[in-house]
Amino acid sequence: MLRHFRSDIIAVFENDPAARSKFEVIFTYSGLHAIWAHRVAHLLFRRGWFTLARMISQISRFMTGIEIHPGARIGERLFIDHGMGVVIGETCEIGDDVVIYQGVTLGGTGKERGKRHPTIGNNVVIGSGAKVLGSFQVGDNSNIGSNAVVLREVPSNSTVVGNPGRVVRRNGEKVGDRLDHTQLPDPVIEMFRAMQKEIDELKDELDKLKHPVAGGERR
Repeated sequence: MLRHFRSDIIAVFENDPAARSKFEVIFTYSGLHAIWAHRVAHLLFRRGWFTLARMISQISRFMTGIEIHPGARIGERLFIDHGMGVVIGETCEIGDDVVIYQGVTLGGTGKERGKRHPTIGNNVVIGSGAKVLGSFQVGDNSNIGSNAVVLREVPSNSTVVGNPGRVVRRNGEKVGDRLDHTQLPDPVIEMFRAMQKEIDELKDELDKLKHPVAGGERR
Protein backbone atom coordinates (compact mmCIF):
# COMPACT_ATOMS: atom_id res chain seq x y z
CA MET A 1 0.00 0.00 0.00
CA LEU A 2 2.79 2.43 0.92
CA ARG A 3 4.50 1.63 -2.38
CA HIS A 4 1.33 2.69 -4.20
CA PHE A 5 1.18 5.91 -2.19
CA ARG A 6 4.76 6.81 -3.11
CA SER A 7 4.23 6.10 -6.80
CA ASP A 8 1.06 8.23 -6.77
CA ILE A 9 3.08 11.19 -5.46
CA ILE A 10 5.70 10.64 -8.16
CA ALA A 11 2.93 10.69 -10.80
CA VAL A 12 1.88 14.16 -9.66
CA PHE A 13 5.37 15.58 -10.15
CA GLU A 14 5.70 13.87 -13.53
CA ASN A 15 2.44 15.31 -14.86
CA ASP A 16 1.90 18.66 -13.14
CA PRO A 17 4.56 21.38 -13.58
CA ALA A 18 2.77 23.43 -10.91
CA ALA A 19 3.67 20.91 -8.20
CA ARG A 20 6.37 22.50 -6.03
CA SER A 21 6.84 20.32 -2.95
CA LYS A 22 5.76 17.00 -1.49
CA PHE A 23 4.10 18.83 1.40
CA GLU A 24 1.94 20.82 -1.00
CA VAL A 25 1.07 17.76 -3.08
CA ILE A 26 0.15 15.59 -0.10
CA PHE A 27 -2.07 18.16 1.57
CA THR A 28 -3.67 20.07 -1.34
CA TYR A 29 -4.16 17.71 -4.31
CA SER A 30 -7.74 16.42 -4.26
CA GLY A 31 -7.08 13.96 -7.09
CA LEU A 32 -4.36 12.35 -5.00
CA HIS A 33 -6.65 12.22 -1.95
CA ALA A 34 -9.37 10.51 -4.02
CA ILE A 35 -6.93 7.88 -5.30
CA TRP A 36 -5.61 7.16 -1.79
CA ALA A 37 -9.12 6.87 -0.37
CA HIS A 38 -9.97 4.50 -3.20
CA ARG A 39 -6.96 2.28 -2.54
CA VAL A 40 -8.13 1.82 1.05
CA ALA A 41 -11.77 1.32 -0.01
CA HIS A 42 -10.77 -1.17 -2.71
CA LEU A 43 -8.78 -3.22 -0.20
CA LEU A 44 -11.82 -3.42 2.08
CA PHE A 45 -14.09 -4.17 -0.91
CA ARG A 46 -11.94 -7.14 -1.92
CA ARG A 47 -12.14 -8.51 1.62
CA GLY A 48 -15.93 -8.34 1.63
CA TRP A 49 -16.38 -5.17 3.71
CA PHE A 50 -18.67 -3.71 1.04
CA THR A 51 -20.63 -1.22 3.15
CA LEU A 52 -17.55 0.22 4.85
CA ALA A 53 -15.84 0.48 1.46
CA ARG A 54 -18.82 2.37 0.02
CA MET A 55 -18.86 4.68 3.04
CA ILE A 56 -15.21 5.61 2.46
CA SER A 57 -15.97 6.11 -1.24
CA GLN A 58 -18.87 8.45 -0.45
CA ILE A 59 -16.86 10.47 2.07
CA SER A 60 -14.11 10.84 -0.52
CA ARG A 61 -16.70 11.92 -3.10
CA PHE A 62 -18.03 14.58 -0.73
CA MET A 63 -14.54 15.88 0.08
CA THR A 64 -12.99 15.79 -3.42
CA GLY A 65 -15.82 15.85 -5.96
CA ILE A 66 -14.39 12.65 -7.46
CA GLU A 67 -16.45 9.46 -7.40
CA ILE A 68 -14.57 6.17 -7.67
CA HIS A 69 -16.48 2.98 -6.95
CA PRO A 70 -14.48 0.81 -4.51
CA GLY A 71 -14.74 -2.11 -6.92
CA ALA A 72 -12.80 -0.32 -9.67
CA ARG A 73 -9.26 -1.56 -10.30
CA ILE A 74 -6.59 1.14 -10.61
CA GLY A 75 -2.98 0.60 -11.63
CA GLU A 76 0.19 2.47 -10.76
CA ARG A 77 0.71 6.22 -11.03
CA LEU A 78 -2.81 7.32 -11.97
CA PHE A 79 -2.97 11.13 -12.10
CA ILE A 80 -6.32 12.93 -11.82
CA ASP A 81 -5.82 16.60 -12.65
CA HIS A 82 -8.47 19.14 -11.52
CA GLY A 83 -10.70 16.12 -10.99
CA MET A 84 -14.04 17.67 -10.02
CA GLY A 85 -16.85 15.63 -11.57
CA VAL A 86 -14.76 12.56 -12.42
CA VAL A 87 -16.77 9.31 -12.18
CA ILE A 88 -15.21 5.82 -12.36
CA GLY A 89 -17.57 2.83 -12.34
CA GLU A 90 -17.45 -0.43 -10.41
CA THR A 91 -16.07 -2.76 -13.08
CA CYS A 92 -13.71 -0.22 -14.62
CA GLU A 93 -10.06 -1.23 -14.93
CA ILE A 94 -7.33 1.38 -15.32
CA GLY A 95 -3.75 0.55 -16.29
CA ASP A 96 -0.50 2.27 -15.34
CA ASP A 97 0.51 5.89 -16.00
CA VAL A 98 -2.97 7.08 -16.97
CA VAL A 99 -3.92 10.77 -16.86
CA ILE A 100 -7.56 11.82 -16.33
CA TYR A 101 -8.80 15.41 -16.46
CA GLN A 102 -11.86 17.18 -15.02
CA GLY A 103 -15.37 15.89 -15.75
CA VAL A 104 -14.40 12.49 -17.19
CA THR A 105 -16.87 9.60 -16.89
CA LEU A 106 -15.77 5.98 -17.19
CA GLY A 107 -19.22 4.45 -17.02
CA GLY A 108 -21.74 1.98 -18.38
CA THR A 109 -24.56 2.30 -20.87
CA GLY A 110 -27.42 0.62 -19.01
CA LYS A 111 -28.38 -1.83 -16.28
CA GLU A 112 -26.49 -4.82 -17.64
CA ARG A 113 -24.78 -7.20 -15.21
CA GLY A 114 -21.16 -8.26 -15.06
CA LYS A 115 -18.40 -6.28 -16.77
CA ARG A 116 -20.09 -3.07 -17.89
CA HIS A 117 -17.39 -0.40 -17.65
CA PRO A 118 -14.35 0.24 -19.85
CA THR A 119 -10.86 -1.15 -19.49
CA ILE A 120 -8.26 1.60 -19.91
CA GLY A 121 -4.79 0.57 -21.05
CA ASN A 122 -1.41 1.96 -20.04
CA ASN A 123 -0.21 5.51 -20.83
CA VAL A 124 -3.69 6.73 -21.79
CA VAL A 125 -4.70 10.40 -21.57
CA ILE A 126 -8.43 11.22 -21.22
CA GLY A 127 -9.31 14.88 -21.81
CA SER A 128 -11.73 17.07 -19.86
CA GLY A 129 -15.41 16.16 -20.16
CA ALA A 130 -14.81 12.94 -22.10
CA LYS A 131 -17.28 10.07 -21.62
CA VAL A 132 -16.09 6.50 -22.13
CA LEU A 133 -19.17 4.31 -21.82
CA GLY A 134 -19.41 0.53 -22.08
CA SER A 135 -17.43 -2.65 -21.62
CA PHE A 136 -14.57 -2.39 -24.11
CA GLN A 137 -10.84 -1.76 -24.28
CA VAL A 138 -9.08 1.56 -24.75
CA GLY A 139 -5.66 0.53 -26.03
CA ASP A 140 -2.27 1.54 -24.68
CA ASN A 141 -0.80 4.97 -25.51
CA SER A 142 -4.12 6.36 -26.72
CA ASN A 143 -5.54 9.86 -26.30
CA ILE A 144 -9.23 10.66 -25.80
CA GLY A 145 -10.03 14.26 -26.76
CA SER A 146 -11.94 16.67 -24.54
CA ASN A 147 -15.73 16.13 -24.59
CA ALA A 148 -15.43 13.02 -26.78
CA VAL A 149 -18.11 10.35 -26.29
CA VAL A 150 -16.49 6.95 -26.82
CA LEU A 151 -18.84 4.00 -27.23
CA ARG A 152 -16.63 1.33 -28.81
CA GLU A 153 -13.15 -0.13 -28.65
CA VAL A 154 -10.15 2.13 -29.25
CA PRO A 155 -7.03 0.55 -30.79
CA SER A 156 -3.64 1.16 -29.22
CA ASN A 157 -1.70 4.30 -30.19
CA SER A 158 -4.85 6.11 -31.32
CA THR A 159 -6.36 9.57 -30.92
CA VAL A 160 -10.16 9.78 -30.60
CA VAL A 161 -12.29 12.93 -30.88
CA GLY A 162 -15.94 13.88 -31.37
CA ASN A 163 -19.43 12.65 -30.48
CA PRO A 164 -19.68 9.82 -31.20
CA GLY A 165 -15.96 9.30 -30.80
CA ARG A 166 -13.97 8.40 -33.90
CA VAL A 167 -10.30 7.59 -34.44
CA VAL A 168 -8.57 10.45 -36.27
CA ARG A 169 -4.97 9.34 -35.80
CA ARG A 170 -3.36 5.94 -35.31
CA ASN A 171 0.33 5.10 -34.98
CA GLY A 172 1.11 8.72 -35.82
CA GLU A 173 -0.81 8.63 -39.12
CA LYS A 174 -3.99 10.54 -39.96
CA VAL A 175 -7.10 8.37 -40.30
CA GLY A 176 -10.00 9.59 -42.47
CA ASP A 177 -11.17 13.20 -42.68
CA ARG A 178 -10.38 15.13 -39.56
CA LEU A 179 -12.61 17.99 -38.50
CA ASP A 180 -10.86 21.37 -38.72
CA HIS A 181 -11.64 22.96 -35.36
CA THR A 182 -10.36 26.33 -36.57
CA GLN A 183 -13.12 26.57 -39.18
CA LEU A 184 -16.27 25.35 -37.45
CA PRO A 185 -19.59 26.57 -38.94
CA ASP A 186 -21.55 29.18 -36.99
CA PRO A 187 -25.18 27.94 -36.79
CA VAL A 188 -26.54 31.45 -36.13
CA ILE A 189 -24.84 32.93 -39.17
CA GLU A 190 -25.97 29.98 -41.29
CA MET A 191 -29.57 30.54 -40.15
CA PHE A 192 -29.45 34.24 -41.04
CA ARG A 193 -27.99 33.43 -44.44
CA ALA A 194 -30.85 31.00 -45.13
CA MET A 195 -33.41 33.61 -44.01
CA GLN A 196 -31.79 36.27 -46.20
CA LYS A 197 -31.93 33.93 -49.19
CA GLU A 198 -35.66 33.36 -48.66
CA ILE A 199 -36.28 37.11 -48.31
CA ASP A 200 -34.42 37.80 -51.56
CA GLU A 201 -36.49 35.15 -53.36
CA LEU A 202 -39.74 36.67 -52.04
CA LYS A 203 -38.63 40.15 -53.18
CA ASP A 204 -37.97 38.79 -56.66
CA GLU A 205 -41.48 37.27 -56.77
CA LEU A 206 -43.05 40.56 -55.65
CA ASP A 207 -41.08 42.52 -58.25
CA LYS A 208 -42.33 40.18 -60.97
CA LEU A 209 -45.92 40.71 -59.84
CA LYS A 210 -45.54 44.51 -59.79
CA HIS A 211 -43.63 44.70 -63.05
CA PRO A 212 -44.72 41.94 -65.43
CA VAL A 213 -42.58 41.23 -68.47
CA ALA A 214 -43.73 43.30 -71.50
CA GLY A 215 -45.92 41.27 -73.90
CA GLY A 216 -46.22 38.42 -71.39
CA GLU A 217 -49.03 37.34 -69.16
CA ARG A 218 -49.39 38.97 -65.79
CA ARG A 219 -48.90 36.46 -63.05
